[in-house]
Amino acid sequence: MIKLFRSGNPLTVVTLLVYTIVIKFYYILHPQTYMADGSEGLLYRLFVGWLDGLVGKSPGFFTMVAIVLLFLQALLLSRIINYHRLFAKPNYLPAMCYLLFTSLYAGWNIFSPALLVNTIMLWIISSITELYNRSSARDVSFNIGFALGVAGLIYPPAVLFCTLLYAGLLNMRAFRLAEWIIALLGVICPAYLLGTYLFLTDRSVLDVLPRMGLEMPIINDYKVWGAIIACLVFFALGWLLLQRTFKKMLIQGRKIWAVLAIYVIIAMLIPFFSYHFSPANWVLVLLPLCMFAGNVFWSINHNGLANAGHFIVLAYVIVMQYFSH
Repeated sequence: MIKLFRSGNPLTVVTLLVYTIVIKFYYILHPQTYMADGSEGLLYRLFVGWLDGLVGKSPGFFTMVAIVLLFLQALLLSRIINYHRLFAKPNYLPAMCYLLFTSLYAGWNIFSPALLVNTIMLWIISSITELYNRSSARDVSFNIGFALGVAGLIYPPAVLFCTLLYAGLLNMRAFRLAEWIIALLGVICPAYLLGTYLFLTDRSVLDVLPRMGLEMPIINDYKVWGAIIACLVFFALGWLLLQRTFKKMLIQGRKIWAVLAIYVIIAMLIPFFSYHFSPANWVLVLLPLCMFAGNVFWSINHNGLANAGHFIVLAYVIVMQYFSH
């Protein structure tokens, strides 16, 4: 199985599609409607309100949209990795890992603000990786900041990814104050434009203010703990195995991996700042984490051992989906 995804052949996408249908089949059989717990931003409320008007609160529709989004995000994730040559050869292992690990917990397969933010974060992380080779990054800094501002209007705690933007600027480039200020202006711009529109249409400008909190919940759901432990184990293994080739990489490659590690840590903390905490928002962690998980399967040269690791996680997913309550 792992050997199929080690290939960078475009036809592997067909295999990945079949893999998606198989591993997400339980969620297709047991669809859920969109997530709305009070932590979402104005843009998300407007968007799901528009979809609601078209199809109603159709669980089947919103689940299919969520699964299609996960599949497209997996493909884009692999494209970014292969373009920047973070592995020795092109492959689809991170895409496979993304689809596998999002199946560990049902909440990561629901149409949610965090899932939409993941799509924006793919573009953001791709842009951050390009900062290294630019003589001036003012336009890129503003664009990334603007995208983060839009993400904040979908899921307010996502504005905390500003720390990732500044970590990227600090790590990938020499310090330039103008770039940092322009990035901040980019973050503010979407809320300013939307607030102006609401003011001119006599609607409450308070709607664009982020609804955030700080909650340290007690998690009693064993499925959440199982998913978290599996993810952390593969992140740790991926980071440790990366050290074998870290010094042989180009400087840009090392900097990108360092930014990705920071991305994982920030994304783990962000859901705690939601107005209402939900483990479903930890889907934000899985994009960067699955790059490290992909490195685990890439670094294990013995196909039997790699397949064993894959089937252990796959078996756990199936048991949690079909045989637990």
